[in-house]
Amino acid sequence: MLAAERRNHLLRLLATQGKVLAKDVAAELGISEDSVRRDLRELAAEGLCQRVYGGALPASPATADYAARQTVAPDGKRRVASVAAGLVPAGGAVILDGGTTALAVARALPRDLSCTVITHSPTIAAALLDHPAADLFLLGGRVFKHSAVACGAAAVEAAQNVSADLCLLGVTGVHPEAGLTTGDAEEAAMKRALAARAADTYILASSEKIGTASRFRVLPWGKITGLITDASPDDAVLARLARDGVAVLTAR
Repeated sequence: MLAAERRNHLLRLLATQGKVLAKDVAAELGISEDSVRRDLRELAAEGLCQRVYGGALPASPATADYAARQTVAPDGKRRVASVAAGLVPAGGAVILDGGTTALAVARALPRDLSCTVITHSPTIAAALLDHPAADLFLLGGRVFKHSAVACGAAAVEAAQNVSADLCLLGVTGVHPEAGLTTGDAEEAAMKRALAARAADTYILASSEKIGTASRFRVLPWGKITGLITDASPDDAVLARLARDGVAVLTAR
């Protein structure tokens, strides 16, 4: 099999099975595992897969910079945001992560909802400046421009001094085996710090993130309350998560 044919075969496996195991592909095609790993390295360099021990997972398309992500799946993000906004309790406190889906949540909060919004995102805070009933608490630190959020030691320390009823957290990858992932280590650490300060944590994930993975794990499945997504309930990944006990809130 030619290199181009192997590449297409690997991409088909990623799309249909949600993962590639190098040893299985090598046995199937009668080639060495080194050849398969080399092909996966090349695909990963092009952003077409996320290499993991023993093989690869589909790469998340949600790792572009903040400006580019605003044009990705806007309708799906609005549907997810509508469900998420409905979880914010009147008079309660919500930790709202940064990112484009979280920004949609901020815009979806009812104008008459009295609440406290804690965020490390200047864009989220700016979006809520004219919300008449929302108190704002902005966590500071070094700004990670890729996602327009504060990260690093100062931001994590600030997060440790707040508490909330609810945390609404964005990720770039949602995969049954890899868990909940994102593309930057410091951002992953900040997300963990935020989730640790809330009674309940829900993940915001529009459909293009389902079944994909990024390099750094944010949380394992056992650390969240549920997942909010606009992906079809018939999606194989969501069906597996439901079987594993993950609460899935469908935004349709």
